[in-house]
Amino acid sequence: IMLVSFPIAKRGAAMGVFGLVMITAPAIGPTLSGWIIEHNSWRALFEMILPLAILTIILAVFKMKNVTENKRATLDVLSVILSTIGFGGILYGFTSAGNKEWSDPWVYGTILIGVISLTAFIVRQLKIKEPLLEFRAYKYPMFALSSVISIVLAMAMFSGMILTPLYTQTVRGISPLDSGLLMLPGALVMGVMSPITGRLFDKYGARSLAIIGLIIMTVATYLLTDLSTETSYTYLMVVYSIRMLGISMVMMPISTNGLNQLPANYYPSGTAINNTLQQVSGAIGTAILLTFMNHRTESVAEDLAAEAMKKAAEAGQTVQPSAEAMAAMQTEIGVQALLEGINYTFFISMIIGIVALVLAFFVKRATPPLVENKASTTISKENKPSISH
Repeated sequence: IMLVSFPIAKRGAAMGVFGLVMITAPAIGPTLSGWIIEHNSWRALFEMILPLAILTIILAVFKMKNVTENKRATLDVLSVILSTIGFGGILYGFTSAGNKEWSDPWVYGTILIGVISLTAFIVRQLKIKEPLLEFRAYKYPMFALSSVISIVLAMAMFSGMILTPLYTQTVRGISPLDSGLLMLPGALVMGVMSPITGRLFDKYGARSLAIIGLIIMTVATYLLTDLSTETSYTYLMVVYSIRMLGISMVMMPISTNGLNQLPANYYPSGTAINNTLQQVSGAIGTAILLTFMNHRTESVAEDLAAEAMKKAAEAGQTVQPSAEAMAAMQTEIGVQALLEGINYTFFISMIIGIVALVLAFFVKRATPPLVENKASTTISKENKPSISH
C-alpha cells in the first residue's frame, strides 16, 4: 500500500513514518511488559491487547480504503500446506535446538522435513500460474541483495534483544523493569530516527545509510563483547542505544530500495517475502546464536570447575567443603561461564554485522521500470491517500 500510494521520490519519507510505528512499538515492549509483570499477572499482557484489537477492527471497517486494484485470485491449497510445513518445520527445529541437542531426532528431523517442504513450495511457485509468493522477484538484483542484508541484519538485531536482558537479569540480577528501561532509549532512538532516515534515503539513497549504519552497529556490538560483572548500567544503555541507532539507519532504507526495483505487480509478493524472511531469519538466527552461547557456557563452566578442583588439590585441601560453600562456588562458576558465553555470542553477532557491511558496498539506488514508475505516480495522484492510510 505504501509503495502504490507514494511516488518513488517520496517513498523513503513515507516508509520512515510507517517504520516509526513498526520499529518503535516492538522496541518499547520490553520496558512496558517488564513494568506490567512486576505489578500484575502475566495474563495482563494479553488482556490489555483485547480492547486495542477491537478498536483496530472498528477503525479498519470504517476508515480503511483500497488503494490497489482488486482482481480475481485463487488460493493454491497445496502451496499453503507446503509453506506451513516448510517454514513451521524449520522454525520448530531451530528453536528446539536451544533446549535440545542438534543430534536430537526432533531437531534435525523437523528441520529436514521443513527444508524438503520449503524446496517443494518454491519449485511449485515457479511452475503454477498464480503463485502464493512470486519468487521471480529475486531476478531483480537489488531486491535479492536487500533481502540477504535484511536477513543478516534481523539475525544480529534479534540476538541483541535477547542477549542484553539475559545479561542484565541473569548475570547482574537487574529487575525486569530496570532491564526494560535500559532498552527504552534505544527504542526511542529508533523511533526518532525512522522518519529522519526516510528523508535521508530519498536524498542520498540506501548505500551510504547502510554503510554508515552497519559500521555503527558493528562497532557497538564489538563494545558488548567484553562485558563483566562490573560493567555500568549507563555504559550498557549508551552502547545499546548506539547499536539501535545503527540498525535504524539500515533496515527501512535497504528494504525500500529493494522493493523500488520491482514492478508494481510484484509489490505484494516482495513485501510478503521480506516480512516472512525477516521473521524466520530472526528466529533462526536467535536459535543458532543461543546454541553458540550454551555450548560456550558449558565449555567454560567445565574448565572453571576443573581449575577450581586443581587449585584445591594444589593447596592440599583435604576437608570436603560445606554444602553452602559448594553451592556458592557452583553459582559463581555458572555466572562467570554464562558471562563468557554472552560475550562470545556478541562476538559472533559482530561477525554477522561485518558480513552485512561488506554486502552493503554492492548496494545501488534502485528504480522500477519507467512504465511502472509512471503507473505508480498516476495511482498516487488519483487516490491522494495520506500516510495514515
